[in-house]
Amino acid sequence: MKKNRTEVEEYIKEILVELFEIDKEELKPEAKLYEDLDIDSIDAVEMLIEIKKTIKEDINPEQFSDAKTLQDIVDIVIQL
Repeated sequence: MKKNRTEVEEYIKEILVELFEIDKEELKPEAKLYEDLDIDSIDAVEMLIEIKKTIKEDINPEQFSDAKTLQDIVDIVIQL
């Protein structure tokens, strides 16, 4: 999945809206996953599974262990 930053961000937002019914207006780059978006560790695993299905890259959950914001997730996916 070689996409630009905007495409990756939109893709991640779609996953969050679909899986967790988060209002797209809340999905700002600085939104904190746990505090602002109420994503817990189980939700994070579900999100990683969805990302892995699309990018078809092997994802080590530890790559995402330091992710705190939506922007962190976008940055990590771009680096994969």
